[in-house]
Amino acid sequence: MNRIGRIERTTKESSVVVEIDLDGAGKVDVSTGVPFYDHMLTSFGVHGAFDLTVSATGDVEVDAHHTVEDVAIVLGEAIGTALGDKQGIRRFGDAWIPMDETLAHAAVDVSGRPYCVHLGEPETMVGFTVGGNYPTVLNRHVFESLAFHARIALHLRVVHGRDPHHITEAQYKAVARALRAAAESDPRLTGVPSTKGVL
Repeated sequence: MNRIGRIERTTKESSVVVEIDLDGAGKVDVSTGVPFYDHMLTSFGVHGAFDLTVSATGDVEVDAHHTVEDVAIVLGEAIGTALGDKQGIRRFGDAWIPMDETLAHAAVDVSGRPYCVHLGEPETMVGFTVGGNYPTVLNRHVFESLAFHARIALHLRVVHGRDPHHITEAQYKAVARALRAAAESDPRLTGVPSTKGVL
């Protein structure tokens, strides 16, 4: 089964190309112009065991926001494309990720119905920038954009944490692991895992 999604998107603010293979081995090549975001997307690919290529240029001299948002949109669309008709997959997945003092939990339903619940980040995340280039206030925006454009239901919760780097990274890893579990083939199923017969 070939479950690869490749999407290109160009606006006046950014140019983005994303390719993802859901059945990959964690081979990643990411360049967005936002170094910490590159680190997060690399973690996403490696821990999801997705082969992931992301190439983006944008107006990062203005702010990271446009590039980060647009990459999340395109990544979501690529995931949605790669999922295809969703036959024989587990559909649901979840993951708990501890990262030192931080604990994050993600649950995914590859439902075709986009929804995102994002809870638990401390207020300090609103005004913090990691590495001088990634405002952590963008986290929720990334996960909402990804969920909407991949057409998945995503519930993401920071149970506790102190370090904004750890809090952010634990969330990316949790989403990757939960999506990996949801997208995996289920040897007991041959059709679409829904009483409706379609997702």
